[in-house]
Amino acid sequence: MDTRPWRHLYNTRRWHRLRAAQLRDEPLCRFCRDLGRVTPAKVADHITPHKGGEALFFDADNLQSLCKTCHDSAKQRQEKTGSLPGCDLDGLPLDPDHPWRA
Repeated sequence: MDTRPWRHLYNTRRWHRLRAAQLRDEPLCRFCRDLGRVTPAKVADHITPHKGGEALFFDADNLQSLCKTCHDSAKQRQEKTGSLPGCDLDGLPLDPDHPWRA
């Protein structure tokens, strides 16, 4: 059973329209793209976790398109550890806050 009290927001017409627009405008996974892969996105992901805050939940600028694999693995690790794992094609860390990117 899902215990997140904001789960109902995902069933709103407003979210369905926002999600569809995000995936239409950015049809490929952003994380895969940074790794040089072309993967269709299936998830409109909240960049900054909204924790039920409707302003952040419905903020189009807080969305990125991800494939299910990246959403369920790399993104979850990023939220737990605070950093995004992996490197881009140039060998630089994907995490924009990593010290090597300074």
